[in-house]
Amino acid sequence: MSVEEYDVVVIGAGLSGISAAYHVKKYCPNKTFAILERRERIGGTWDLFRYPGIRSDSDMFTLGYSFKPWATEKSIAPGESIRNYVIETAQENDLEKHIKFGLQVKSGDWSSEDARWTLNVEQGDGTKKQIKANFVMNCAGYYNYDKGYTPDFEGTENYKGQMIHPQFWPKNLDYEDKKVVVIGSGATAVTLVPAMTDKAAHVTMLQRSPTYMASLPSEDKMANLTSKYLPKKLAYSITRTKKVLVGAGFFSISRSRPQMVKNLLLKGVAMQLKDKSLVKKHFEPKYNPWDERVCAVTDGDMFKGINNGKISVVTDHIDQFTEKGILLKSGEELEADIVVTATGLVMRDSNDTPLTIDGHRVDFPNSFNYKGMMLNDVPNMSNTMGYTNASWTLKADLVHSYVTRLINHMDKTNTDYCVARVEGNLSGEPMSDFSSGYIQRSLHLLPKQGDRKPWKLFQNYFLDFMLLKMGSLQDEEMQFKRAGEYFLETKKEEPQAQALAS
Repeated sequence: MSVEEYDVVVIGAGLSGISAAYHVKKYCPNKTFAILERRERIGGTWDLFRYPGIRSDSDMFTLGYSFKPWATEKSIAPGESIRNYVIETAQENDLEKHIKFGLQVKSGDWSSEDARWTLNVEQGDGTKKQIKANFVMNCAGYYNYDKGYTPDFEGTENYKGQMIHPQFWPKNLDYEDKKVVVIGSGATAVTLVPAMTDKAAHVTMLQRSPTYMASLPSEDKMANLTSKYLPKKLAYSITRTKKVLVGAGFFSISRSRPQMVKNLLLKGVAMQLKDKSLVKKHFEPKYNPWDERVCAVTDGDMFKGINNGKISVVTDHIDQFTEKGILLKSGEELEADIVVTATGLVMRDSNDTPLTIDGHRVDFPNSFNYKGMMLNDVPNMSNTMGYTNASWTLKADLVHSYVTRLINHMDKTNTDYCVARVEGNLSGEPMSDFSSGYIQRSLHLLPKQGDRKPWKLFQNYFLDFMLLKMGSLQDEEMQFKRAGEYFLETKKEEPQAQALAS
């Protein structure tokens, strides 16, 4: 079995992975590194998803990197533009040569004796190899690339039309002059439904319950104006800061004064619709704003489609599928040539990629999240998880900056690894209080957050900035050790992760 060795390994070549690699190259220039990507292309999410209208659901000034200005006029951007942005970043920083495509990490074994991770990886043809590294930056994302969530609808075997999940969109799908029903009203549905009206005879969005929506312009005219008169990086920084402040403020007010924000959002929808009665029926959720993510409707395209009759919204429960379409609990039947199940994602089960620490299996659901980026008792491994209430990359950039600080600190102090350890009593809480289905379905699989710092998740960019960018690397929970020093009290066993994965 072939073995390769690096100082740092980044898992994933998507938006987060390229950010991580950039930070390692810039701030740890003497470190060797590799990027492991299971697919054959750069881009991650923005390469995988190919459904019509795929775009960001937040602005690119905050979804983009802090170190590379977003240069196009569209602040809410198409998926292809985002993928090109990621590729361009990799090319500009000479990162492509570090990417190893077609390699999937199957398991990992940490040795305190050597202060090394041994990653057991598999190529597309089944060939197995090992890659060793002192530090691993996991940027593989939060959802399962191989599975999308579809409820167990009754009677799907009777349906004669096409049934599609957006995560696996068929190439060159012909939906011209077809009746389409999209099940769901989350970010994917809100993007997909108006995009399909260009060819479809009619598109119906079928939802079990309403979602908060807000019409947002695809272009930020003030940002575009600023970029014409100020240096590019300065203009980008100003707009990025403004967007972060506005987003954080809106979230904070949503939590402190939910009824006021609810009224504001519903009023905004009413202003967009000709038929005001639709607001109460289809656009007024029972939950408060930001209990789930507020969906961005770009340039009001969803509402325009409703007004011109190209889009219908139905709020009801599915009884069963029929030969022609979907029978609802109300007795109404929706005929459809194509049914799109925009019913959500399946979050990654960390146990599918088992880890052992000096031979001891990591118990992910009973682990705690240190500063939102490392697990207790798991040395030299960061996990990039972005915000649920803001752009993903805001948190990713902070995590990657923090990791490079850790690596440089270990070099300066002549230590080889760092490990976060729980000191004293710590009560566990769910990782997220979001009520979104994909999160609630997976909470039992996820590590916990604690009831105190540094185990408490803030979901606040400014607090995380102070903690990760400006805060001290040393606290009671973070320990720095040399190779050969063990931190687990129990007897060391032989690594088992490779056997578990086979």
